[in-house]
Amino acid sequence: MFETMNRRKFLKTGSGLAIAPIINPAASSASAMRTRPIPSSDEALPVIGLGTSRVFDVGGSASRRAALKPVLKALYDGGGTVVDSSPMYGSSEAVVGDLAQQLEIADRLFMASKVWTSGKQAGIEQMHDSMQLMHARPMDLMQVHNLIDTDTHLDTLREWKQQGLVRYIGITHYHSGGFAEMLRVMQRHELDFIQINYSILEREADQKILPLAQERGIATLINRPYARGNVFSAVRGKPLPIWATEYDCHSWGQFFLKFVLAHPAVSCVIPGTSKLKHMQDNLAAGRGRMPPEKERQRMLAELAT
Repeated sequence: MFETMNRRKFLKTGSGLAIAPIINPAASSASAMRTRPIPSSDEALPVIGLGTSRVFDVGGSASRRAALKPVLKALYDGGGTVVDSSPMYGSSEAVVGDLAQQLEIADRLFMASKVWTSGKQAGIEQMHDSMQLMHARPMDLMQVHNLIDTDTHLDTLREWKQQGLVRYIGITHYHSGGFAEMLRVMQRHELDFIQINYSILEREADQKILPLAQERGIATLINRPYARGNVFSAVRGKPLPIWATEYDCHSWGQFFLKFVLAHPAVSCVIPGTSKLKHMQDNLAAGRGRMPPEKERQRMLAELAT
């Protein structure tokens, strides 16, 4: 286990200065995945990742696991590295960890999970389990899930970061109802990351959360960029506007992801999918031109018409 930890840590940070992601050479081209720096380290993070909630909770089913393997491979081959999971997501941690091992990319992914329990010792045990299941020691990012017993777990995580058990620490929420408490935590604690919901239909984070993240130098992971599919319902039967191709948008999915990615405070978007074609479409949103702010307003107007 110690040898695995050292190998993973060396691949990620070299001598301890994390500067650039480990990316499959096949993904290096003129249309390579964009990256953004993690403010606390300047490590480059690919802007499209993969969320595992629901979609990777397939238990021991060999056929369902086999269907997910090309999805994870496509993420890596396409220049993405961030994979986000949680004990809350059933078997997802084990599934993504096992598939990453089979693909021989476990050491090359940016593995993120969460602590989702109350109490110091319970949190420690759960986080150790997550590291083992995801074959991630150190864990690249460990987050307090939905602000459960936040201060307790952040105390542990600060110690773990100093010890090299985790590389980055953060907090998460999936709904604007948690933003008031998230602001409190962001103001009181030194964080590397926050994870929040943000989409063209759910923009409450624009008001205070994203500006504070920029001010305090906190990286952001974005969940629910499709608002649980509601963005697609809003444009059902409507053709993609021709002008969207000016920003290398060739599908509504890319349109919605680029809207999110064009926000200067956004580090990485982590849509969940179990389908290869959707993974490939998501990855395409991380390449090419991004709309400036005035075009984001045009994108908003497109949904209103």
